Amino acid sequence: MALTRRGTIAAGAATAALLAAGATAYFTLFPQNAPAFVRTTLETVGLAEEPPPPPPICPLTGEEATAGKLPHRPALAIKIENHPDARPQAALNLADVVYEEPVEGGYTRFIAVFHCESSDRVGPVRSGRTTDPDVLRQFGPAVFGYAGAVGAVKREVPRAGLVDVNYLNAADAYVRDGARAAPHDLYTTTTALWKAAASEAGAPDPIFTYAESYEGKARRTAGVRLPFSTVADVVWTWSKREGAWLRAHGEIAHELEDGSPVSATSVVIQLVDVTASQILDAAGNPSPDVELTGSGKAYVLRDGKVIVGRWERASLDDLTRFVTKDGAEISLAPGRTWVELLPSTVVVEFLR
Repeated sequence: MALTRRGTIAAGAATAALLAAGATAYFTLFPQNAPAFVRTTLETVGLAEEPPPPPPICPLTGEEATAGKLPHRPALAIKIENHPDARPQAALNLADVVYEEPVEGGYTRFIAVFHCESSDRVGPVRSGRTTDPDVLRQFGPAVFGYAGAVGAVKREVPRAGLVDVNYLNAADAYVRDGARAAPHDLYTTTTALWKAAASEAGAPDPIFTYAESYEGKARRTAGVRLPFSTVADVVWTWSKREGAWLRAHGEIAHELEDGSPVSATSVVIQLVDVTASQILDAAGNPSPDVELTGSGKAYVLRDGKVIVGRWERASLDDLTRFVTKDGAEISLAPGRTWVELLPSTVVVEFLR
């Protein structure tokens, strides 16, 4: 029997309804295959699956947090020695950020800052310097572990908003290693210091910007030599195989207790003015005062290249920004960053 025009329209509508129902069922199960207008409709009626949230990013490395969870804890800074007798050190490659600062006698020391990673052995731990609170106030209510310090440093630690868990305040968090000679024998753990701090603060805010690649002006370099002094001749060389900068003291590779090379994804060289303070060590050497506000020249090493720019920090309450000559922010490669607080009187030598 022939259909009337009205019957044909009705049959067509019924067929379209059946097809629409089938399409809806299919696209509900596989929303990624749906055209844009269909996805919009499905989302409107609540049938499309919500896209998974982006993975949490470690604020001090720019990398995805392990196990898909960001630790709810503050940054933890630990002062680590770099005297030749203190090597090999423990845990430098587990820190998110490491600062190298000049100290008396031409030596350098490290501030290792942890957040996403932890370590059951860190050290050797040594005393704080006036530079430390000025650096660490950028990390919010961070926890600061160190062996001791003169009164001027200890008074400045809480003023900088830091939780003081030095060796005398939290003695149970530190141990002496009988296999190491004093004073290079004091060690701690990140867990013990976070516990001693009893801080309820959460993750710190980022202090750098990160990007997988850098689109600005940069030139290739094999590495850089930073001659802090005759006893602190620092060399960073690019390893294409490792995809990282490897550290040495002169021609001697800097290795950790487990034999792994000290490495960094980005190395920031911040040229700073350094003067002698009135604080003297036991040998009568003045402790350096490092000026961390104002501006100065800076170099950023990433991806086997160097970016020439400058650093800026208006006050100690501000973050240090690393920018190009035209003021554009310099992004770091996601991963561990070392910041070299190099005296401005030292000539930076690039390797070929």
